[in-house]
Amino acid sequence: MLETVRNAFKIEEIRKRLFFTFLMLIVVRLGSQLPVPGINRTAYTDWMSNQMADAFNFFDSITGGSFEDMSVFALNITPYITASIIMQLLTIAIPKIEEMHKEGEEGRKKIASITRYLTVGLSVFEAVALAIGLGRQGYLEEFNVITVVTMVAALTAGSAVLMWIGERITENGVGNGISIVLTINILSRLPNDFASLGEQFVLGKNIGRAVVAIAVIAVIVLAMVVMVVILQDGQRKIPVQYSRKIQGRRQVGGQSTFLPLRVNTAGVIPIIFAQSLLQTPVIIASLLGVGQGTDIGSKIIKGLSQSNWCDPSQPVYSIGFVVYILLIIAFAYFYTSITFNPLELADNMKKQGGFIPGIRPGKPTSDYLTQILNYIIFIGAVGLCLVAFVPIFFNGVFGASVSFGGTSIIIIVGVIIETLKQIQSMMVTRHYTTGFLGDAL
Repeated sequence: MLETVRNAFKIEEIRKRLFFTFLMLIVVRLGSQLPVPGINRTAYTDWMSNQMADAFNFFDSITGGSFEDMSVFALNITPYITASIIMQLLTIAIPKIEEMHKEGEEGRKKIASITRYLTVGLSVFEAVALAIGLGRQGYLEEFNVITVVTMVAALTAGSAVLMWIGERITENGVGNGISIVLTINILSRLPNDFASLGEQFVLGKNIGRAVVAIAVIAVIVLAMVVMVVILQDGQRKIPVQYSRKIQGRRQVGGQSTFLPLRVNTAGVIPIIFAQSLLQTPVIIASLLGVGQGTDIGSKIIKGLSQSNWCDPSQPVYSIGFVVYILLIIAFAYFYTSITFNPLELADNMKKQGGFIPGIRPGKPTSDYLTQILNYIIFIGAVGLCLVAFVPIFFNGVFGASVSFGGTSIIIIVGVIIETLKQIQSMMVTRHYTTGFLGDAL
């Protein structure tokens, strides 16, 4: 990895792209420190200190602390992520959008434009709900129309600017811009998380216990990273043979290749879907100041909150964790079903003269791919559940409350791997181009 980065800096074009990405990330972190006008800082900080171990933990992590500080980037890129997921779902629900998706570059540009408008709309909606919720709880200096409009404008503008920065990084930098922004936000919280773990398990302990605690933390983090790397790179290679064709006096085709099916076909999306579905009621209840009593509704809210899962003193709330695991598996199958079409893939292979040895082209190929896919989706979903389980278990049993978890590690490792692959691809492309021009000269 270090060798790849070192070689990349030797190439001027890639060096400029890396420098541009770095400058944009500095802007992101600076914007995360600009406060939203109209917030009662003292009251809001006190309220957040009581919420951070609960519903807003992961949300604050992916916003890089912007939500905790209520900066202009408090909504961050979450509206864009939500809008992108909605557009993917609408692709199979609305034929016109599906046609756009098949139009190639022009169609993708149209979908990207619709996604931007949807992002702004979601940003306005979330900002209005947040401003009114905080105003009713007394966390605004003055709860009036001017303060609410100012706050909504600032939060919406912040989300739009981050979306623009993400797109510029994709065009002029390295990696996927939105993913890069999300990753730097999560990384910015890691020092605070490790400092919190140090205060909780290392400081004030005798040397022996402190060394054991450091070793255990390091082994757990390293094991999770290795597990995520294996999960991200795991593939099932399906052999594919292409028949020979006669073009003029030459025979073309006939080569053997393989179809790579990723084990973690849905990426981190199932965990994000499951967390969003379970945590949304908790966040709404927190903003409305309800769910703190002993009635059945409050108990349900507590069961949906991750901070109450795997707690030996309150095992009943771990039912929420069981629901969480089932949702991850269900969303893994659901999301893969809308992004991967075995029948369409089988038809394309048939048109190109390709076939899987021992399997007839057409529907038998589609059925075979579906069967294989169902197996590997389950394996990938179980892997996701294990990665999600580890931090939740240690939080519940040992009280190791940190903002990062399995989702954050998957995002960080996945984005780093994909970015390095893109840099390597750019280096290989430049090498071939330079070699070709050199030979031509």
